[in-house]
Amino acid sequence: MASGRGRVTIAAIAEAAGVSVPTVSRVLNGRSDVSPNTRELIERLLREHDYRPRNSRHTGRARLVDLVFNDLDSPWALELIRGVEDVAHAAGVGTVVSQVHRRTTATRQWLQNLRARASDGVIFVTSDVAEPVHNELHRLKVPVVIIDPAGGAASDVPTIGATNWSGGRTATDHLLSLGHRRIGFVGGPTDLLCSRARLDGYRAALEAAGLRVDNALVQVGDFRHESGFIAGCRLLELPDPPTAVFASSDLMALGVCEAARRRGLRVPEQLSVVGFDDLPESRWASPPLTTVRQPLAEMGALAARTVLRLSRGETIETPRVELVTKLMVRESTATR
Repeated sequence: MASGRGRVTIAAIAEAAGVSVPTVSRVLNGRSDVSPNTRELIERLLREHDYRPRNSRHTGRARLVDLVFNDLDSPWALELIRGVEDVAHAAGVGTVVSQVHRRTTATRQWLQNLRARASDGVIFVTSDVAEPVHNELHRLKVPVVIIDPAGGAASDVPTIGATNWSGGRTATDHLLSLGHRRIGFVGGPTDLLCSRARLDGYRAALEAAGLRVDNALVQVGDFRHESGFIAGCRLLELPDPPTAVFASSDLMALGVCEAARRRGLRVPEQLSVVGFDDLPESRWASPPLTTVRQPLAEMGALAARTVLRLSRGETIETPRVELVTKLMVRESTATR
């Protein structure tokens, strides 16, 4: 596939993929008018053959995209990084991953580093962009995209999310269809828009079924194992405990399962549990976890394509995008 100088060409990639050269160019440029299967094939070939575009020599600097998290200690973050990396690598762009922990000093240091390396764009995850940061990035002409914004993002900032409300309702409807009527809920941080949307979906499903929302069955966690375990213990210690629990992250759902195990309860025979995310470990849990899949890697990939398009001065057709969630029924739920 390589040319005489040992460098793979776009034409060679196109031939191997069975597509036209313009199609490969559209993938490299982050364009959306390529089918998902074709895009995946081309991006895989670009990675396998270590394609490097020539445009970096014109800029006089390496091309970089910043990916900024509040917290990195989760497989959820790894899935997003994988999606961003796939697209960035195929486009010959490096990825700089940072963790700011919502601290002002860390944010200042990150901004200082960004100025020094002249980033092509920034992707923030589960946060809002503080006005001073937004103003500075605007001054530097650095485009911004937010994945799962915490609240209402600025009108000029594109956002990528998932159908959290629909996912919350689908998870609860699944438990209702199995005959459960006393359904607990473990939510994420209340300052996050995705957490509130999943709770609203849970409430909507109960109300549509003619059931009153019992606030004693609603617990708040932080998306991690321990908070799910603590919330699960509280729910199972109630005088009238739930027969099923919807936890709005897989890690919290696994924490609920551990709380049940320590009380001698079997999942799903005595307690049905549903999670949210569809992280890889959910399939290997015992029992395998029923969960709502949000397409994390696809969200990361779309964010990367969007920020690269903005860096080239292209117009984004839809500034607010929500990718579809899907219920994955496994073995942690059963008929009441």
